[in-house]
Amino acid sequence: MHSTFMASKMGPLIVMLIFFTLWASPAISSNSEGNALNAFKMRLSDPNNVLQTWDPTLVNPCLWFHITCDSQNRVIRIDLGNANLTGRLGAELGRLQHLQYLELYVNNFQGTIPKNLGNLKNLVSFDLYGNKFKGEIPKSFAKLKSLIFLRLDNNKLTGPIPRELDSLSRLEVLDVSKNDLCGTIPPGLFSRFAPPSFYNNPRLKGPEKGPVPYNFGC
Repeated sequence: MHSTFMASKMGPLIVMLIFFTLWASPAISSNSEGNALNAFKMRLSDPNNVLQTWDPTLVNPCLWFHITCDSQNRVIRIDLGNANLTGRLGAELGRLQHLQYLELYVNNFQGTIPKNLGNLKNLVSFDLYGNKFKGEIPKSFAKLKSLIFLRLDNNKLTGPIPRELDSLSRLEVLDVSKNDLCGTIPPGLFSRFAPPSFYNNPRLKGPEKGPVPYNFGC
């Protein structure tokens, strides 16, 4: 009698637990992305309040301005070009595994470009031009096999163009002009792009020919 009573009580409870689990799972995933984006926001100075809708208490970030999600509430696009933001990029952006478009052009971003952004395997467009990034172009970008559009011009980047980027077979647009890159322009993929893609890098030679050392001038 007692066991029958308990079973009748547990049945609805189990159903409720299953329902809650199914309901909460997408939210947990979305909150993970929201947490990453909020960590990114906390690094920034935002004088124009373009990030005022980025509220970490919401179920997911798909309701935030400048964020686009797919049908499964996964973040696929960040549009923050010309937003007058100042700060540094952190490793947290590398956790947005479904991101396809990262548009951060014409801001005041500083510091180095995080290596773990090379983990964004679905990235199609990566636009960082018109900032104050310094340091080298990460070799990890060679893992961005879906990349079609890459603009890093008008920054303060140094070092050679990584040979590893020759593996980006889908790349159609490249601009690394107006930096302080050095060495020689690697052969292969880079021969597709016109000279203006490399202009205004006084220490950059190219394209690489014959026995010229790759890091010549670095």
